[in-house]
Amino acid sequence: MSSQKSPRDVVIVEGVRTPFAKSGTKLKSMHPAELGRVALKEMIARANLDVNLVDEVIIGNTGNPVDAVNISRVVALGAGIPQKTSAYTVHRNCASALESISNGYEKIRSGTMDVVIAGGVENMSQMPTLLPARIQGVFDKLFAAKGPKQALPLLWQLFKADLKQIRALLQGNYRDEYFPVVSVMQGLTDPFVGINMGQTAELLAKEWGLSRQAQDEFSLRSHLLASKNKDKIKEEIVPTFLPPDYKEILVEDFGPRESQTLEALAKLKPFFDKQTGTITAGNSCPITDGAAMVLLMSREKAESLGYKAVARILSYGFAGLEPERMGLGPAYSTPLALKRAKLELKDIGLIELNEAFAAQVLSCVKALGSDRFAQEKLGLAKKVGEINMDQLNVNGGAIAVGHPVGATGTRLVLTLMKEMKRRNVQYGLATLCIGGGQGGSMIIEREA
Repeated sequence: MSSQKSPRDVVIVEGVRTPFAKSGTKLKSMHPAELGRVALKEMIARANLDVNLVDEVIIGNTGNPVDAVNISRVVALGAGIPQKTSAYTVHRNCASALESISNGYEKIRSGTMDVVIAGGVENMSQMPTLLPARIQGVFDKLFAAKGPKQALPLLWQLFKADLKQIRALLQGNYRDEYFPVVSVMQGLTDPFVGINMGQTAELLAKEWGLSRQAQDEFSLRSHLLASKNKDKIKEEIVPTFLPPDYKEILVEDFGPRESQTLEALAKLKPFFDKQTGTITAGNSCPITDGAAMVLLMSREKAESLGYKAVARILSYGFAGLEPERMGLGPAYSTPLALKRAKLELKDIGLIELNEAFAAQVLSCVKALGSDRFAQEKLGLAKKVGEINMDQLNVNGGAIAVGHPVGATGTRLVLTLMKEMKRRNVQYGLATLCIGGGQGGSMIIEREA
């Protein structure tokens, strides 16, 4: 398949992203639409792209800010894309930005379009805090109040509720009925099985026999590789001026710790299962803010415009599994993508597997290399294949860099294609697990 080129091949011409930063830090004040605009504007400039040629803009996002619900359209117009160009937002949890690329792939491959911008954006710092139902009810009545006579008793109710919250805190008696709900934590909890993503990682760690030390060692690896290769990674990053005064410029990811040690990681307490757990803040990815974009074209369009493609998309695959084992998603979706690309795992020279949790990545490595898993879960005669750890996340991963949920899928593809070019690697795999029990995988080929 790879030796046969077609005018309708979907190629990636350019890509860029903002720095990623841990939630509540450097990018906390930057509206997600502004994050997306910065990334898209820079990509247009680097590609010297005539924006009138863009057929559509597709951007992944999970937070859906209330003042930019179709955030793709807001980002597109803000970056100078003409009003005539359509734009829409996609949501597939952690794979939203991979979904945006697969949507663009299908539209170009079919002949419907020739130039598509795909990407993802997320500012998890700005996901709202929700009022408990009994407090929201008072506000609903307050908004409908007619004059001070109706409003004052309601304000008194709110004042008393505040006193109850303070009293409960002082007594150590936390009660959900009085306290706001952090929406990002609700979003990271599966509605079918009632456990959060960290608890699903705990389940995998136990089932696959992963020690705390193995997880911490993998996390240390991520930080050290990300720190070691930060100058290389800067090639994909646009320096970003920070609000509110725009005097400070963020030029690299705000997360990787060059001074991280195994001893420091070992001191952290389990976060999700405090008695017997092994998942800590140190061997999990942080909640993160950031945006990433790629420029897709048909081969014939790219050639007619004089562009040299970086990579072409060979295939993609999405698959479902038990929500409580969502971290194994890549072990389900990767065989689909490999089959569609007519390749085997041994053909893949570089892999970007999103590091939601160290336990999740290590479980996927074990599952893909297991005959029993292949036979019982995938209906295959033998294992998918062994992953060479020297080819996996060679510049570190989300444990260090971060995981802005709506943007990570594009970041994986962007990082992968640039490293494939540096190393002269022919085939690469970008894959990630998806909250709710899914996996997504995409296989790309380096363009000579």
